Amino acid sequence: MAEQTFGEKAVGLNFNPSNDPDVQKVKELFAEIIDIANHKRGARRDEGSRHLSVGITDAETAQMRIVKGLTFPPEETI
Repeated sequence: MAEQTFGEKAVGLNFNPSNDPDVQKVKELFAEIIDIANHKRGARRDEGSRHLSVGITDAETAQMRIVKGLTFPPEETI
């Protein structure tokens, strides 16, 4: 198995106990976004780098919220 990219590690690409294809797709897309930002951030040490770092954090948060929404059990109706 190939070593995971920064983005794949960040989103926990291999963790999908429900095997939900929507969860997998969301994780793959966000992993790609995070990898692009991380690559562009590279060795930069300027304001642009800070924005990329914050964007990576925000992408991780968005991915987690979307996956939580996709897997959240529906409320029971009475």
